[in-house]
Amino acid sequence: MAAHAWMPLSPCGEGCVAEGATVGRSRAVLRFAGLAGALVCGALVVPVVLVLRGRAREAVLRGWFRLMVRASGVGVRVVGERRFQGTPGRGVLVVANHVSWLDELVIDSVQPIRIVAKRDIRSWPVLGWIITAARTVYLDRERLRLLPGTVAELTAALRSGAAVGVHAEGTTWCGSESGRFRPALFQAALDAGVPVRPVALRYLRAGAATTRPAYVGADGLVDAIWRVVRTGGLVVEVHVLDEIAPGRAADRRELAALAQAATERVLPPGTAVGSGHRAVVAARTPGMVAPGVPAGVVLSPVVLPPGAEAVVPRRGRSGRRRLSRKG
Repeated sequence: MAAHAWMPLSPCGEGCVAEGATVGRSRAVLRFAGLAGALVCGALVVPVVLVLRGRAREAVLRGWFRLMVRASGVGVRVVGERRFQGTPGRGVLVVANHVSWLDELVIDSVQPIRIVAKRDIRSWPVLGWIITAARTVYLDRERLRLLPGTVAELTAALRSGAAVGVHAEGTTWCGSESGRFRPALFQAALDAGVPVRPVALRYLRAGAATTRPAYVGADGLVDAIWRVVRTGGLVVEVHVLDEIAPGRAADRRELAALAQAATERVLPPGTAVGSGHRAVVAARTPGMVAPGVPAGVVLSPVVLPPGAEAVVPRRGRSGRRRLSRKG
């Protein structure tokens, strides 16, 4: 159960994830081994990152993140600016949608930035060490009373000229739907007087959007990684959208709404994606209550493109439909 009523939850689950591996098991094992090797190499990166400064430090981090992404068999295509900071040395709050465990790796392969991450990541072997060495701001989502301190730390980082990334939805969604941008962390951009840079991540397979990389439902991290390495032709589009200048929003809610509107122009909500994706319309049929949606709430239907197949979400390993609470 959620620790408080404002805990971010997603109705996405295993039923959202497109089925069908497109890479043979032996090749997938090689990819998995390559990813593990790249992760081990990361242990050598940590002391180097702690010593280096400036562009040299950024180059080492970017190279390692690119190695991790390539070892996964994933390509990256940047649409728009090649850097998140429109003005060098000026802080910027980078706001991206959250779909997969790949998200941070992909963003940092474009430009290594500080991120706001759930505190659990700090204990991950190697990857957690590197993310911590990259001066991550950790967030305890279960203890609301600590949020003002996190916002203050984020504000200080932005004032110092850092680019800091957040996932404003607060948890992962499958990619065919996205969550409401939570306004709390946008306060830091207002307090620091810095712009917000919306970034839309779009996962494609064979040119069509796919939910295969989604990290949702009952799957553990290893399950989600295995699904990615068994997927051929996977490409992540990183849409670097126009900055939202300071002063355009009166408060954090308006600022969050502006960022979400910019993202949704690239990722329109309520659309099924890709010929391989089975849209979970059981959670979007009029009169049906989706997981995590209170009784009595009627949701609008999803409009499926020609050829899309509707299915009822699968049940998790426990036999129950699962809400996603991934970070």
